[in-house]
Amino acid sequence: MEKIPLLEMKGNTKRFENVLANDSIDLKMYPGESHALLGENGSGKSTLMNILLGIYKPNVGGVILGD
Repeated sequence: MEKIPLLEMKGNTKRFENVLANDSIDLKMYPGESHALLGENGSGKSTLMNILLGIYKPNVGGVILGD
């Protein structure tokens, strides 16, 4: 039986004028999983979470919520 993700991000890219914050980010989260987002300052972590929360709209890509 194929597992269906609770949440999926496909090809998310976010630009702020001349700054590329996220470039084609894919993410799948399945029931029972735990995730951590790590990176240096300015690596796009907050931007990615703001896309996930609906605060920012990606220039390309989107977020899919499962059942």
